[in-house]
Amino acid sequence: MILGAHESVAGGYHRAFEHATRDKADAIQLWTRSSRQWAARALEADAVDLFRRTHTEYKKPKIPLAAHASYLINLATANEAIYERSTAAMLDECERAETLGVDHVVIHPGAATGCDVPTGIRRAAEAFRKISHQLGKKRVRILIELTAGQGSSVGCSFEQIAEMLEQTGEKRMGVCLDTQHLWASGIDWTTPSGYKKTFDDFDRMIGIKHLRAFHLNDSKKTLGSRVDRHAVIGEGMIGLKPFARLVNDPRFADLPGFLETPPLANGDDSFALGLKRLRSLRSR
Repeated sequence: MILGAHESVAGGYHRAFEHATRDKADAIQLWTRSSRQWAARALEADAVDLFRRTHTEYKKPKIPLAAHASYLINLATANEAIYERSTAAMLDECERAETLGVDHVVIHPGAATGCDVPTGIRRAAEAFRKISHQLGKKRVRILIELTAGQGSSVGCSFEQIAEMLEQTGEKRMGVCLDTQHLWASGIDWTTPSGYKKTFDDFDRMIGIKHLRAFHLNDSKKTLGSRVDRHAVIGEGMIGLKPFARLVNDPRFADLPGFLETPPLANGDDSFALGLKRLRSLRSR
């Protein structure tokens, strides 16, 4: 697995590579717009050029990049105003990623507010079809992230993601698996037998070929809690040892795995520590 982290872009998009250097990250996830606001400033040509140039110069070959879509986006809602705004925002996320040369945009599909889950899944798939059509021949991919299952969120099971992919029917789509969300949704991937079952089920329902990225997070909550609360790698309910199977799995050798772990107790980022711990698990 190609180990990386969600790096800050404070001070400019290119600063993500400075932070990656500090953390010894070989893959970067970032925000291309605010995660908590609908409004987004247009990308400036100079900022785009600097980001692309820094990406090219950072390492050879160029490292994998992903953007995480805004948390405000809800493609599963029955509220038409929020749905249309969310669809437009997701299209903008994808266009910004394409402009910056970012490979993937990872998204939580949303919550089935004002409707049942099957309807929410259908509405999300309709939005993905519309966005994919508008993107035309652009190369950026959309990755549906497995969610923790809080409230009425959709995408918290392999079955639901498979249904969205089937209804979308687009080659542009893929999947991102979050280790904490798997655990929180009740999928125990942490034992030898559980690990095998998890990826056997994924391959049977969705197809391993559709798996394009991981989020690598420990959990502050118990198995099946349906609560999205990340912990520093090796310091939560999952613990360090189960991650050894992931980082050594030859099926995932070319996939990026991004840390999204909270700061350490002293306020420092936990990414450098987490990446060091994950690399210590690699087979020699």
